[in-house]
Amino acid sequence: MQAATSTPTYDMRVVRGFAISALVWGIVGMAVGLLAAAQLAWPELNLGPYLHFGRIRPVHTNAIIFGFTLGVVFAGSYYAIQRLCRVRMFSDTLSRINLWGWNAIIVAAAVSLLLGKTSSKEYAELEWPLDIAIAAVWVVYGINLLGTIARRREKGMYAAIWFWIATVLTIAMLHIANSLAAPVSWMKSYSIYAGVFDANIQWWYGHNAVGFLLTTPILGLMYYYLPKAAGRPIFSHRLSIVHFWSLVFIYIWAGPHHLIYSPLPDWAQTLGTAFSIMLILPSWGGMLNGLLTLRGAWDRVRTDPLLKMFVVGLTFYGMSTFEGPMMSIKTVNSLSHFTNWTIGHVHSGALGWVALTCFATLYYLIPRLWHTRIHSQRLVEVHFWLATLGLVLYVTPMWISGVTQGLMWRATNADGSLTYTFMETVTAIRVYDVLRFLGGCVFLSGSGVMCWNVFKTVRSGTVAYAPLPPDTISPSAIGGQA
Repeated sequence: MQAATSTPTYDMRVVRGFAISALVWGIVGMAVGLLAAAQLAWPELNLGPYLHFGRIRPVHTNAIIFGFTLGVVFAGSYYAIQRLCRVRMFSDTLSRINLWGWNAIIVAAAVSLLLGKTSSKEYAELEWPLDIAIAAVWVVYGINLLGTIARRREKGMYAAIWFWIATVLTIAMLHIANSLAAPVSWMKSYSIYAGVFDANIQWWYGHNAVGFLLTTPILGLMYYYLPKAAGRPIFSHRLSIVHFWSLVFIYIWAGPHHLIYSPLPDWAQTLGTAFSIMLILPSWGGMLNGLLTLRGAWDRVRTDPLLKMFVVGLTFYGMSTFEGPMMSIKTVNSLSHFTNWTIGHVHSGALGWVALTCFATLYYLIPRLWHTRIHSQRLVEVHFWLATLGLVLYVTPMWISGVTQGLMWRATNADGSLTYTFMETVTAIRVYDVLRFLGGCVFLSGSGVMCWNVFKTVRSGTVAYAPLPPDTISPSAIGGQA
């Protein structure tokens, strides 16, 4: 047993495993998403029975959300939690089960979805055996994380830890509640809920999957890795705690805004809208806390591509968390719902906020995991610009085509008949579908540059232990405003 005053030996094998698997699933998920975008622009590319849009679209979302994003979250949290707590992970065995079990689930998910085995629930398409496996592996991660926190040496709990705790507890609750089903065969089941109640439970889950898979754990990455990359303390610890508690309380109630103008009771729709608008305050508080952390270091943003990724990511976080509440207002929703505007909104957050923050986190981790320097800082810069250009080329056409769709659908003649047929709206937005595909090509090419850079970096490094400068941040260690 290590002496209480000794420097703990951290477990980096699980971090390396998740970092590499996240990159693999990122490339796979983006490539499948690019194929889906191509199929919308050129329908003849829909290839049956396994490669048409209806089957590959959930493969894309599952690979990106659960393979890439959560892969980075696992890697980033396993790396940071040991340093924040100054203790090795609670159990190396649980870490291995988490790594191999999770990646096995992603493989099984991709195969089952391509075979058409689906529950047809957004972000929860997997059938009941995989739902059980997800819950089991998630509990393993939760026990490992909470067990490590329980035996920490650092008394204070930095903000990133709170965001990861919220992710563990809330996602377990959401996944189990939404996945309750009655199996009728080994790969088919039916939800125990029905009608509008089923829809309400689904979007309570669906919106909070965005909140507690694509927001809170990514904020945990931001709160740890942005100060480390900038060499500056977080702007305000007090603001980070206010940000945390207000965000987790408000977010959980915003799901009904996905069901505006549905049979859901009007009071529930209005409640979802009200909480969505309230979300602007904590979201922008977190954004400003991140951006103000760079006070005194803005000169480095011009030359450091990691800081550029964090800054653009935070900017899109602010934009998305303003746009989303505005789209939940009924008069705006009547124009935006079911249009490509929603696709643009989702991807401004997914590509702008989530992906760029994940990229920056991996660029910070990879050299430290293999005890070397990044192969090419210039290629990191190239990746940043390709990602940013691809993001703009993707999102902007979706905003324009979404507004175009909404206006054409609601246009009427003097006699009350519709001015445009559905096919006329499809024809009108085709050019934007092509532009979206081109934006996806640029974004994916940037990810390819990253993979090559990481490959060369890993080749030049070693996994053997080598002393590195201290890499611990805590409230007592990094200061910040009260």
